[in-house]
Amino acid sequence: MKLKPLLVAAFLMISHGHMFAQIGGDNTYEFLNLSSSARIAAMGGKLVPVADNDLNLVFTNPALLSDSMSKHLTFSGVNYFAGIKYGYAAYAQHYERVGNFSAAMHYVDYGDFDETDVTGQILGQFTAREYSLNLTYSRPLLDSSLSVGATLKTIYSALEEYKSFGLAADIGANYLFKNNVTNLSLVVKNVGRQITYYRPDNNEPLPFEIQMGISHRLPKAPFRFSLVLHHLEKFDLTYEDPAKKDEVDPITGEPLDDKITFGDKVLRHVIFGTELLISKSFHVRASYNFQRRKELGLDTKMSTVGLSWGFGFRISRFHLSYGRATYHLAGASNHFSVTTNLGELFGRK
Repeated sequence: MKLKPLLVAAFLMISHGHMFAQIGGDNTYEFLNLSSSARIAAMGGKLVPVADNDLNLVFTNPALLSDSMSKHLTFSGVNYFAGIKYGYAAYAQHYERVGNFSAAMHYVDYGDFDETDVTGQILGQFTAREYSLNLTYSRPLLDSSLSVGATLKTIYSALEEYKSFGLAADIGANYLFKNNVTNLSLVVKNVGRQITYYRPDNNEPLPFEIQMGISHRLPKAPFRFSLVLHHLEKFDLTYEDPAKKDEVDPITGEPLDDKITFGDKVLRHVIFGTELLISKSFHVRASYNFQRRKELGLDTKMSTVGLSWGFGFRISRFHLSYGRATYHLAGASNHFSVTTNLGELFGRK
């Protein structure tokens, strides 16, 4: 019966999904979906059901914030494509009888741009940057088997002279089964709206999303498997490729449009990942994002598009992580994270 509160919450959250059907490309503040850490990037970009003492996981599911993360400080950064840089920093603190708190900053810097007129004459320069300040609270329920959490995001975007401010929230729940090796999570992300708009009377939707995931660690082997289902608010994530719309077979004359099957639509919601837990000080990670591979791979050469991998290791009081995510044949993103426990770092020996 301990699952009942989680199942009720799942029903209430999913039943309102029809109100938000937009996905990538139809929303503002899309930087909120960027992988915040090397571990998350290595695990496909969305790691909601793994509960351990990694503070970076709070970005994907606020219910994962626990007292074991108290006094932890983490930094992440990545040189993205075309000179874009973004990063993430967070700190957590536990208070007895109150709960767990975390403050984080998520930002993206698109770089400096030349401002020109219609003839190409350079008039000056401008910048484009976006920021999100995140405040998270969580606490355990049901004898600590169920934990719930919420993150409030204050969002600021400045793209040349166009500026916007918004508010959003993530709401999450995580249930730890009695075997202590299986977690089930549900997250509703980016519930909110723009407060001020880039242009008057032009209210744009936020990248709302419902995610669910389950993870299981083998009790007698050093493996943990995770399965994440994303964009549960909208079943059909496929689209028609306009470049193929008018193509025909030169022999039969039949259209060359890809036939999208029911299985294809289902798998686009799936991210599968695994972690090899060699020791407490060294982990290896890998994942497969089906949607990313289908949408960004080339028909002539898919290569490793959709696959991600990475590793994490501990040196003294610092935990370092590296993640590599392949989006396209044009290149991959390299992510770096470092986490430390300030209580251990500056505490008395």
